[in-house]
Formats: sequence, structure tokens, C-alpha cells
Amino acid sequence: MTGIDYSVLTKKEPEKALLVWSKKRMGRAQNGRITVRHKGGGAKRLYRIIEFGQLKLDAVAKVIALEYDPNRTSFIALVQYQDKTKHYILAPQGLKVGEEVVCSEKVLFNPGNRTRLKNLPVGTMVHNLEIEPGRGGIMVRGAGTGAQVLAQEEGYTQLKMPSTEVRKIKSECFASIGAVSNPEHRFVNIGKAGRSRLMGIRPAVRGSAMNPVDHPHGGGEGRQPIGLKYPKTPWGKPALGVKTRWRKRASNKFIIQRRSKNK
Repeated sequence: MTGIDYSVLTKKEPEKALLVWSKKRMGRAQNGRITVRHKGGGAKRLYRIIEFGQLKLDAVAKVIALEYDPNRTSFIALVQYQDKTKHYILAPQGLKVGEEVVCSEKVLFNPGNRTRLKNLPVGTMVHNLEIEPGRGGIMVRGAGTGAQVLAQEEGYTQLKMPSTEVRKIKSECFASIGAVSNPEHRFVNIGKAGRSRLMGIRPAVRGSAMNPVDHPHGGGEGRQPIGLKYPKTPWGKPALGVKTRWRKRASNKFIIQRRSKNK
């Protein structure tokens, strides 16, 4: 079992004004039926309100704490503006307590600053990307991830995503400079079943261990191969390697190069 070095975080309680209680869904829809299997239980947690957009343009904020967030893989930073208001933002790699961040048209290319894609030079790493101007960042928010600016063309910026996919995004969209914090997250070994249960993950049974009535992979005397040309889900749909993206999706025209097969 391995963990993460939390010594870089500030030893303080979370900001109470930015905490919200949210009900656990446990993999169930509004009607109470399970729509995502193997979810449930887990330790209690409060949701931290994160500012993913640009709430205050041209306002300088000071980083007063780096904190842990149980709801996401990356760390978060508590920033305070000159009017004494506080907000949580995603913490990029290299951001330290005492530094200043700003969201503006013209910024220094320091981690945490936020500006429009059209203002960024080629090679810059960004995170918390918008896909529509003013909507707020919804892409590249996982621990250790970052998108790289490849080119600027008329009205669009070409970005290499963490999946190695190259796509165009409107240059008027905002993005935060730097890669997301906590890159060691991908190397964590959970190590034991109890730790997985505290994370809200319930046990999963292999299809080949079930009966034929319960799963297409089930049945047979002793241990048997699945007996199919390709793996299937419990409901008979192809799994593992099959393309699931809709061919006529409107945003397909923005994809310049698909992600590599080893991703």
C-alpha cells in the first residue's frame, strides 16, 4: 500500500463558508435504481465549492493555503482577494502559499494565472479549460494532467490533450496556466480492500465466475475461457476496445488527431 506526500499542504481546517453537504447517490438515479454498479458506502465528506470560472477579472488574489479535497484527485488552493472574499481554485504544480494569482487579459505566465487561450504562446501547459466562452472550466482537471498549446489559428487554438488527442478550442475561452497538482496520484497503490471501501467502491465479481443466466462470460465446468470472439457486458454489448463515441457528434469537426491506441 502506498500513499501521497501531504507535507506540502497547509495544516488548517477547511473554510466553513465554502463547505456544502451533498447527498451521496451511491450509483443510483432519482428513481432509486442502480445505474452504476459497485458504488456505495465510503467515508463521510463535505463538498468544497470550487471556482472553475473567472469570477473576478483583473482582481489579484493571494494564496493563503493549499488544501486536500476528498472529492477530487488534485489539491486545491484557498485564495483571498483584496476585498477579503475567499474562494477555492484548483492548485497547479509549483503554486506556493504567499504567491499571487490573477485572471486577466494580460498576465505573467506563472502557474495559477488565468487568461484567454489566444494570449498564450505555443508550448504553454494549461488546465481547467473552457470549451465555450464564459461557461467555466470543464476539461483537464484531474491530478497531474495538462494540455499543451500547439498552434494559434483564426479564432481557434490547437491543444494536445492529456489523452494525446489534438483538438481545436475557441481562442476566446479561458484556461489556467500550468499542469494540475498532485502528479503522484497515478502511482498510488490502494493496497487493501478496506481502503477501497472507504473510497466508496464496492466489490466487483468477474463475469466468468457467474452462471450463464447472470453474465455472457459465465458457465462451464471449472475455470473456462469466455468462449466468445470478444468480451461482452452483462447486457450483451461489446466491451474492451469498442468505439463508443457517436459518429455524428457535432464536436467531431474540432478533433484534428485522435488519441493514440495505447492510451
